[in-house]
Amino acid sequence: MNVLLLGGTGQLGREILLAAGDGVRIAAPGRETVDLTSAASITAAVAAKPWDAVICAAAYTAVDQAEREKNLAFAINAEAPRVLAEATARTGTPLVHVSTDYVFDGSKGAPYRSDDPVAPLGVYGASKEAGERAVRENNPRHAIVRTSWLYSPFGKNFLKTMLRLGAEREKLTVVDDQRGCPTAAADLARACLVIAETLARDPDAPGGTFHFASAGDTTWCGFAREIFAQSAGRLPRLPEVAAITTDQYPTPARRPADSRLDCSDTVARFGVAQPGWKTALAATLARLAAIEDAA
Repeated sequence: MNVLLLGGTGQLGREILLAAGDGVRIAAPGRETVDLTSAASITAAVAAKPWDAVICAAAYTAVDQAEREKNLAFAINAEAPRVLAEATARTGTPLVHVSTDYVFDGSKGAPYRSDDPVAPLGVYGASKEAGERAVRENNPRHAIVRTSWLYSPFGKNFLKTMLRLGAEREKLTVVDDQRGCPTAAADLARACLVIAETLARDPDAPGGTFHFASAGDTTWCGFAREIFAQSAGRLPRLPEVAAITTDQYPTPARRPADSRLDCSDTVARFGVAQPGWKTALAATLARLAAIEDAA
């Protein structure tokens, strides 16, 4: 299977490259080759060779900064997916497009199903939701995969931020009234590859919107406490993690209070593995330690 991957230098993209098995050949052109703000650049990448599938793991993900850079967020998260969907539709290529739990406002009070109404609270969520619509409208052979609270040994993410701050401070304050599903990028990468292969293998496979996250849920504070609980012995000392409310930690962009994702349809249809979030965290911490030891 020949796959074009956009966003290969991001944390999800790097995990997709690592997860690709025998028979999967991935081209991951860098930003110097594919400029997501250039329609011609995106179209040329799709037309470069016959692809069995295209995976878009690229996005503008600076949630707070998006409030100040609305045009750039929409250019990358909405306009680029539209161009990509149009280009892949012309070649009959299935498109796997990664999206976010931030398309929801968090008021449901239960895990969100993929067909629940969307209501983004900020520019980031709105730009991603616009990208979803663009993909649906322009390429029927698509799979939109929403995920949440992504982390990995690579790039910037909550896990690495907590470990850095925990080594520097004796006490951390972390929001405890936002609930969601921490997701290891490695598990999402494997799911994206399974979905891409399924669509590539069966031209008649219907497209759709799907959810994938690690099993279970917690709050940001609960996530932080588990990170440190599993890091005992790796840090010189474990910091105290104090719970605070969202109101006590104001940010430019509003976050959904409860963005848990119901992934049952995705697991049933594609047979993807959905590890528990604590198990996935342990695996990621072990990989991060191995990377640091080898450095």
